[in-house]
Amino acid sequence: MTISATEVRFDPDTMWVHLADGRILGVPLAWFPRLNTAGPEDLAQVQITPYGLHWDTLDEDISVPALLAEVPKLAAE
Repeated sequence: MTISATEVRFDPDTMWVHLADGRILGVPLAWFPRLNTAGPEDLAQVQITPYGLHWDTLDEDISVPALLAEVPKLAAE
């Protein structure tokens, strides 16, 4: 079973990814230099696909499984 994103939102330092199973991941924008330097208009152009997140204008693709692979060290806190 693959977990997919349903919504993406941003604050100044974090990308918040809402998942189909109800979890919400907070991911530092610093992990993604293209996103970290992008303006709100560019960030809003995200396309949510069954496999992850895509920004055509920023040439950025992020898979949800890759994000989840980073979460266990945070989830244990």
